[in-house]
Amino acid sequence: MRLDRFFSSQEILSRKEVKEAVLKKQITVNGETAKKIDMQIDPQTAQVCYKGQAVAYEPFVYLMLNKPQGVVSATEDKTHRTVLDLVPPELYRSDLFPAGRLDKDTVGFVLLTNDGDFAHRILSPKSHVSKRYEVTIDGPIAAQDEAQLRSGITLADGYICKPCTLTLLSDCENPVYEIILTEGKYHQIKRMFGSVGRGVVFLKRTHIGGLELDKTLPECGCRKIMHKEILEILCK
Repeated sequence: MRLDRFFSSQEILSRKEVKEAVLKKQITVNGETAKKIDMQIDPQTAQVCYKGQAVAYEPFVYLMLNKPQGVVSATEDKTHRTVLDLVPPELYRSDLFPAGRLDKDTVGFVLLTNDGDFAHRILSPKSHVSKRYEVTIDGPIAAQDEAQLRSGITLADGYICKPCTLTLLSDCENPVYEIILTEGKYHQIKRMFGSVGRGVVFLKRTHIGGLELDKTLPECGCRKIMHKEILEILCK
């Protein structure tokens, strides 16, 4: 990889800024001052420093975002804030995108990455990576309706949902359920409860695969997902 490409891929310096830094002798590679912006380096093994600070190469990034209501799961939108608007500057990369979507009024765990293969892997129905939600509905449902939801309810358009895990968390005027899905059709949870005559009052995604939304991450908060946590996602 070219030296200027190394820096621009990490969005640390533009190619023009790399040229200026080389002229000012601010970049070293393996302890030697860089002399050309087109010098070839191995990004995985080269020890690159800028102004004396080591620069680590990260081809892919994975971020956990705690999405609030009113924010859209998109890379750009002319009307509303997007999930990318919530990424702090030190974590931002221009090639980030949400791996899966939450509705504008749904909150919770959104995974942001620039790794297309990984995103496809966790979103593909063949992978069976689960998504876990807490859902509050506008009234109780009968036991037979719960059984129907668990076994794979048929939606109004004729689509037959896959079986899911449904657990009652709070039995009150507005019951709260935990629901675990291995698919993600458009407005699926709202449509599922709509099929038994109930509306969704509040919906939050709490897990992707085996990784739980960090309870210490505030609303609108964003942080890196560590390697061991990536493995937890893939644990279904």
